Amino acid sequence: MKPAFDVEELSLDAFLGGRLQLWQPRRGYRAGVDPVLLAASVPARTGQAVLELGCGAGAAFLALGARVPGLSLVGLELQPAYADLACRNMLENGVDGQVIEGDLSAPPAEFRQLQVHHVIANPPYYRADAHSPSHDPGRRTALREETPLADWVDVAARRLVHGGHLHMIQKADRLPDMLSAIDARLGAVEVLPLSARPSRSAELVILRARKGGKTPFRLHAPLILHEGDRHERDAEHYRPAIRAVLRDGAALPWPESGRPAHR
Repeated sequence: MKPAFDVEELSLDAFLGGRLQLWQPRRGYRAGVDPVLLAASVPARTGQAVLELGCGAGAAFLALGARVPGLSLVGLELQPAYADLACRNMLENGVDGQVIEGDLSAPPAEFRQLQVHHVIANPPYYRADAHSPSHDPGRRTALREETPLADWVDVAARRLVHGGHLHMIQKADRLPDMLSAIDARLGAVEVLPLSARPSRSAELVILRARKGGKTPFRLHAPLILHEGDRHERDAEHYRPAIRAVLRDGAALPWPESGRPAHR
């Protein structure tokens, strides 16, 4: 891929009700609601350090930075053009941070020195042998797995401080792969399924794990995203709590211990 996008290849898109303006390629990988939901699930506090693996144009860590001020933000991105966009998006949104260009499987020396409180990741959803490749190389790299999920989890565990959290969003059918990648360094594993409607199976899951955590595994009830049992009109129909996440930059309503998810 060429090192940067030309201006005519880009669009400026509004996130969080316009609080976040993100340059993205018109064709190629474009962030939707998934990275915003991921960012909203992270219980980060001012002064903490956050690392996003495979940050793309920066949607997830910039959405988190917009919600929680005073974070130390770092993104690792393989594709030079997307790393360049992430830097531009940080600058134009007035967010302090750093983007490191490099390969997750062989990161540069500066990356290997990082120690952070939170790692977030939205890895490619599709196994290399299970999805027809896109003609666009940027979209193909973003969606088609080349580095195993186990490597993403391993890198996250290495970079987390004791007590730090990993949050990862993935397709529901990849949950077995995520769980099998968790080793003794990570515990207190929780999984929050995300379902479009009450009558539908979850399509996405968010996995939360804590370095050094010891509490039992918890599979939460699905968090329902939309009102009603089916899509009846061409209009926004997110549930109020989800609308607050996507439009107002609110935190995701993560269920507390022993309590059901907001439905």
